[in-house]
Amino acid sequence: MLKRPRFLIADDDAGVTQAVSRLLLALDCEVVGTVADGRAVLNAVQGLQPDVVLVDLNLPNVNGLEACRQIMQVSPDAKVIVFSASNDPDLPQLALEAGASACVFKGSHDLISTIKSLCVPTEVE
Repeated sequence: MLKRPRFLIADDDAGVTQAVSRLLLALDCEVVGTVADGRAVLNAVQGLQPDVVLVDLNLPNVNGLEACRQIMQVSPDAKVIVFSASNDPDLPQLALEAGASACVFKGSHDLISTIKSLCVPTEVE
C-alpha cells in the first residue's frame, strides 16, 4: 500500500488555499490542514505532523521565511516549500538558507513539478 504525502498549506488567501488543495488532491496527496497565519503554522506542524508544508512568504504575524526556520526546529524531517507572489531573484537562496526544500513563485508552472519531485508516495507495511 502506498502512503500519500501529507500536506499543510499556510496561505492567507482562501482562493489560493482552495486551488492548491484541489491540485494536491489531483496529485494524490492528502491535505491535512490549512492555516492563514504565520503563528499558527508551528502549532499546526506539531499537531498534524505533515510531510510537506507549503508556506506563503507573506503570511500575517510571522513571515514565511521565519515560519520555515521554526518548522525546521520542531520538525526537521518535514519538507517546506516557500510559495510566493514575489519575483525577487534572491528569494530562492533565502528560502534554502531558512531550511526550505524548494521555493516556487506563484503563477509559475513549477509547483506541480516541485511537488512531484519532493513527494513521491512511499510504501507502507
